[in-house]
Amino acid sequence: MRFPDALSQALHAPADPPLRPLPAPVVDLLRSLGAPPRLAAHLRAVHDVAVQLVAWMDHRHPRIAVDRAAVLFGAATHDIGKTVHTAELSEPGSSHEEAGRALLSAHGFGPDLARFAGTHASWTAPGTTLEDLLVSVADKVWKNKRLPELEDLVVARLVRATGGQHWEEYLALDDLLTRIGDGADGRLVFQASFPVHARP
Repeated sequence: MRFPDALSQALHAPADPPLRPLPAPVVDLLRSLGAPPRLAAHLRAVHDVAVQLVAWMDHRHPRIAVDRAAVLFGAATHDIGKTVHTAELSEPGSSHEEAGRALLSAHGFGPDLARFAGTHASWTAPGTTLEDLLVSVADKVWKNKRLPELEDLVVARLVRATGGQHWEEYLALDDLLTRIGDGADGRLVFQASFPVHARP
């Protein structure tokens, strides 16, 4: 299969490890915004990890209510504000967070979905949900970055919801994130193979 441009390649080209496609509304939005190909590749990688996280939740904790669709949408759009603040694709910065929330709202997505553009980097804020935490974890572990503070928050939510043992939940989550992290090099290579700026 041939792809006519770098954005199409980022959205659809095979990867190793394989990356699932982004939800169709997100693909349409990225195309309409002329998103940088590297951003599309990044969103695809984080979304794929989020799919693995929610599948694990469904299997291990089927009684814990998780808004699967919201998590996957959040992972697929968390950095959408970098279509506005493209410098933050290669440099640190947080301007994309509020810009992403505003952009999603302007395109008709409600605050329950637009919020992830802001919450993915502020997991200690009041009102943070398990869905927010899962998107934040996906945005770190896709490249095998482990943040004990963030992971402890997830474990604490699971313990509170199940009454289980902290050490058991910690070990189960650690095992999952270690397995996901094993594919980080391939995801990083895939992302880096695309340009930061969209070319006409």
